[in-house]
Amino acid sequence: MLKANEIIFAGFGGQGVLSMGQIIAYAAMIEKKEVSWMPSYGPEMRGGTANCTVIVSNEKINSPIVSRFDSAIILNQPSLDKFEPAMKPGGILIYEKTCLVNLPTRTDIECYGVPAIEEAVKLNKKQVANMIILGFFLAKRPLLEHENVLKALKKVLPERHHHMIPVNEQALEVGRKLAGEMVLA
Repeated sequence: MLKANEIIFAGFGGQGVLSMGQIIAYAAMIEKKEVSWMPSYGPEMRGGTANCTVIVSNEKINSPIVSRFDSAIILNQPSLDKFEPAMKPGGILIYEKTCLVNLPTRTDIECYGVPAIEEAVKLNKKQVANMIILGFFLAKRPLLEHENVLKALKKVLPERHHHMIPVNEQALEVGRKLAGEMVLA
């Protein structure tokens, strides 16, 4: 039974980092779990650093401030450099394979390099790389029911982008499929 999973989503602004965290948070609320979502970003809209901490728990959350993480979804090198040392032993770190120069070095955590951008290009929509990563993460750490993640996607995606829901759902499925095929990096 899930006690708490403390997750960091980190990358550059415009990569969908905050959206991934919001989807997890909304899906957890749909499931009546305890949730905390705390964004952090630079003043730039795109290109600056962005991250969000999400806690999903079956018990009360004492504090939204987290310094050690169970899970990390990393989309750029500065985020890996900052958050890899903050991983709890036994945690999972998932990163976009083409965005890193130096790969994770920890041997006490699970590390997966996901070719999310490459797979998103195959879907003709590079913008859904974050959903591929999210699908991968949820397949490796099934914290939430898939149908609730889809409901959350519809809440988080602005109405003007609802025509993108099918390709986002497809991207989540691509990520889930990759997770079934991939072994540790």
